[in-house]
Amino acid sequence: MEQPCYKCGQTVEEGVAFCPHCAAPQIRVVMAEPAPTPFAAASAQGADALPASQTLPVLALPMQWSQVLRACALAALVAFLLVRLSVVVAMLAAGILAVAFYRQRRPGIALRASEAAKLGALAGVFCCCIISLVTAVAATVPDVRTKMQDQYIESVQKVAAWFPPNPDMQASVEASINQLRTPRGFATALIEACIVLLLLSIVLGGLGGALGSAIFGRRGKS
Repeated sequence: MEQPCYKCGQTVEEGVAFCPHCAAPQIRVVMAEPAPTPFAAASAQGADALPASQTLPVLALPMQWSQVLRACALAALVAFLLVRLSVVVAMLAAGILAVAFYRQRRPGIALRASEAAKLGALAGVFCCCIISLVTAVAATVPDVRTKMQDQYIESVQKVAAWFPPNPDMQASVEASINQLRTPRGFATALIEACIVLLLLSIVLGGLGGALGSAIFGRRGKS
């Protein structure tokens, strides 16, 4: 059986090692191509061919806890100054400021709403701790403690005035007021108030963080 020479094109019989016309070698070795690995095949198809669970987002950088704690602590201190206006306003401000201070340190990082909510909740907890600590220290001063007791009693009386007159409720209010006048009863009331404030700070701080993410996220896109 004859075949053409790959170099000069002249007819050469099969099995001849060299072309008699141009002396070109006629024996060729065919190298088998290696089978593509699954990873190489997936890379050739593009990143879209991989499931979302096996892909790594390019901008998904972990939050640095040193910057997180610093931003939350600074936001809590600033929000503490707003407590005189309203506790609700202070906790919302803590969440918003925590996102603002954190983005100031890392302006190129976009926070998701869930991450910003956690950041704001942590700032709210810090603010709650500051308020509780200051309140506990102030309660050790006799004159301040007496004033705080009067404010608690006044608050209980205002809440009781919202309901229609009832002998049983009136007796319960009087018992609560007498309990607040005792050191142990007042301490218990402070602890209960701190627990309620902690829960409120987590909810409002998280809400403020999510709100801050929406506000500063829009500014970053503009």
